[in-house]
Amino acid sequence: MAQYALLILPSANRVYADASVELTQAELKAFDKGVLGNRLGDIGTRTVGGVPYVTFEADEITERDVAVLGNLSSAYALFEVVGELLRPMQQSRLDRFDDDLITIQKYQGKTNEQFTKLLLNVTLLASDGARDFLTKRFRVLDPLCGRGTTLNQALMYGFDAAGIDRDQKDFEAYAAFIQTWLKRKRVKHKAEFGPVRRERQVVAKRLRIELAADRDDYKAGATQLLDVVNVDTVRAREFFKDDSFDLVVTDAPYGVQHGSRTAGKGLVRSPEGLLAESVPVWARLLRPGGAMGIAWNTFVAKREVAAGLLEEAGLEVVDDEPFQSFRHRVDQAILRDVLVARKPA
Repeated sequence: MAQYALLILPSANRVYADASVELTQAELKAFDKGVLGNRLGDIGTRTVGGVPYVTFEADEITERDVAVLGNLSSAYALFEVVGELLRPMQQSRLDRFDDDLITIQKYQGKTNEQFTKLLLNVTLLASDGARDFLTKRFRVLDPLCGRGTTLNQALMYGFDAAGIDRDQKDFEAYAAFIQTWLKRKRVKHKAEFGPVRRERQVVAKRLRIELAADRDDYKAGATQLLDVVNVDTVRAREFFKDDSFDLVVTDAPYGVQHGSRTAGKGLVRSPEGLLAESVPVWARLLRPGGAMGIAWNTFVAKREVAAGLLEEAGLEVVDDEPFQSFRHRVDQAILRDVLVARKPA
């Protein structure tokens, strides 16, 4: 068997960097299970020149395998281990746009973009479409999208992205950012931005953008769609059709700087009420065979409670390894975990 080593991408967040080796091992196992056919063995770690690497063995690594592995959230470079030397392997990624689409926004409370990519990856890898990772244009919904980190990652992959958020300031900040970014990068696109009226009443605000990374694709109609609505997430079915998304991916409020708002109780610290009201709505929007991935703070909601809410909505929680191995500390008040569930086909 040949041996391989993944160099971990440096993180500006020291705490996340400390957890990145274990998280990368778990994510690599998810890629192996979902896309690579369980062909990787002896996944572990090795320190070379004082730098940690995630290592694994395989009988053969194909060009497709290398293209898949290039999308690991913390992968910086892939090497074949040859004796005491590391031979670099040419990587390609799904990325369709410049990486500042993901990194340029800086604001208090922003989720680490490497974690956002991990959450999107592991949700996709639990879905029935996992083997089409490199070829399918998935449709992704973030029903608590904030200022759009998940949406931007989905666009980066070439997917369609939709978002919902009730915070008007976040919605308007994201609308301003993405339209300015597209113009500055000269990305061919068409945008519609304004109020949604029904029975002469404004019921929401909406941003819809049709775009393509390549001008020829745009002319040919091979475009991506970004669709963001400023409204309470429990009203999602008023704006999106049932069974219309392959993936629902979201980062629930952590109950530290931001709480959750529900119709019955208003602002509360635990996300349980929000999830109890919203998960059944989100599940209706998910296509059969699709997957839902939620990140949350386990200090304010236990895993078994969150899992129970997903199961009550008719989803099947994916609780085998490696999907139990993504818990990690963010700071002293946040112990973040990931819960993934699949909608029966």
